[in-house]
Amino acid sequence: MKVVRRDILKAAAGAALFAGMPNSSRAAGYPDRPVHMVIGYPPGLQPDVIARLVASGLSAELGQPVVVDNRPGAGTNLGTQIVIKAPADGYSILFLSVTTVAANASLYPELNFNFLHDIEPVANVCSYPLVLAANPSLPVKTLPDLIAYAKANPGKLNMASAGVGTAPHLFGELFNMMAGIKLVHVPYRGNFIPDLLGGQVQVAFGGISVFAPHFKSGKLLGLGVTSAKRSPALPDLPAIAEAVPGYEAIGWYGIGAPKGTPADIVAALNSKIDAAIAKPDLKMRLGALGFDSEPMAPAAFGALLAAETKKWAKVIKFAGIKAE
Repeated sequence: MKVVRRDILKAAAGAALFAGMPNSSRAAGYPDRPVHMVIGYPPGLQPDVIARLVASGLSAELGQPVVVDNRPGAGTNLGTQIVIKAPADGYSILFLSVTTVAANASLYPELNFNFLHDIEPVANVCSYPLVLAANPSLPVKTLPDLIAYAKANPGKLNMASAGVGTAPHLFGELFNMMAGIKLVHVPYRGNFIPDLLGGQVQVAFGGISVFAPHFKSGKLLGLGVTSAKRSPALPDLPAIAEAVPGYEAIGWYGIGAPKGTPADIVAALNSKIDAAIAKPDLKMRLGALGFDSEPMAPAAFGALLAAETKKWAKVIKFAGIKAE
């Protein structure tokens, strides 16, 4: 991940020169009608919540409504394809999970599009770590304890997730790969928290805001965060990297547009998105949900997409993950 961040900084430096250039007449009159933000998730899920917060802030910055258009299906690929086929004029944009689109490139080899080639990177919105939680019935107290227990009891620990190829699944498989253990993946189509609390599954990766109350009540045991360093939200909880050197898994949400969208419109959108997520109210609301606003220039966001696609392809191949 350090390489990724270095590449991002290099790309951002180059993009900053372009950002200062005057926009053409196309961007000067943009937008003069509503912008549609397509999202490949159904209403009510976490990505949809974030998308609607961003859409509201972006509407204020653009002076035009930003309409959220939920198009779930095929692991978010349906929504992606809709935007790929839309006119490249800045009026159709894609709200995306970087981990999901990066994984889809390997999970769905039959796709009739190449995300990195067919979507124009516009802006990063926010980043977030996950946290590894365990049912307290397990005879472990720390992450090294869990690793030792898993090695002594191969195949006996179940790891819940919201589905194959989701961030909690992939973050867990990266942990398996780097720690040399095998937590058995159990994908859920709904909420897995009740089964984790009940001990039907023993461990899971999930959002800090979701798990923190259960840590406080003692119903779950927090073992580590997936960021390279400890999270300010849970300062007493170690980073997984403290026990598994080099481990780092970060989720990102961002915005893309159809390939060929004019560079000045991409730059204008990037500027307005950055302004929106910098506003104290939106920044605070994202923070309360466990997300950090993290603006990037388009080139930097493109570098992140490419690096994450390469990273998760290795994990998917190692774990032998197949799309459902």
